[in-house]
Amino acid sequence: MPYHLVIGNKNYSSWSLRAWLFMKESGVTFDETRIPLYTPTWARQIARYTPAGRVPVLIDGNISVWDSSAIFQYIRERHPDAVGWPKDDEARARAQSISGEMHSGFLAIRNELPQNIRIRRQRDVSQLSAACLAQIRRVDEIWSDCRHRYGNAGDWLFGEFSLADIMYTPVALRFLTYGIPISDSAREFQRAAAARPSVKEWIVAATAEPEAIAFIDDLVPEAKSPLTLG
Repeated sequence: MPYHLVIGNKNYSSWSLRAWLFMKESGVTFDETRIPLYTPTWARQIARYTPAGRVPVLIDGNISVWDSSAIFQYIRERHPDAVGWPKDDEARARAQSISGEMHSGFLAIRNELPQNIRIRRQRDVSQLSAACLAQIRRVDEIWSDCRHRYGNAGDWLFGEFSLADIMYTPVALRFLTYGIPISDSAREFQRAAAARPSVKEWIVAATAEPEAIAFIDDLVPEAKSPLTLG
């Protein structure tokens, strides 16, 4: 029986993208259930799969695994060839560190530049908060530093495709959505992420989705919206 992955809207759910991209790139067979976010039936539907009330969720028989990092670990324990970390100790430590930084931080980017794959909307960066601008600079610094250190080994943050690339791909797409200016070296990663066939597949599906979430499309401020960080 294949694994079952429960996700939200492909257009809006960045954490769903991470889990789906990981499963796809790992060559693991899975079915998917898409539950549109912020609908009257959302809470009831997602409660069938997880007490946390969030996506993504991985179902393996009677086992339910939620949170993207837990899904990565669960699959890698069972599929050693799944997408993982760089083999070199120093690179692996750095990849795990920047991935943890992404998992637990960058809240202003999530709030002010919510994932919205199918649109292109130039944001005036002068209208972003100081916190958001600082986090954009930090992301640029991470990508540029990785490309400087490991770029000779391949197109990705650590040369070969790894979990770090999965963690930062949704950010690359957000920066494309809102026309966020980044350095040339950081743009190398952004181009690689957007051109990945699996990412293109997700983008096509996101573009075809019928649902629209008005408070995300209209960039309603966090205090006036029910936005769940992701």
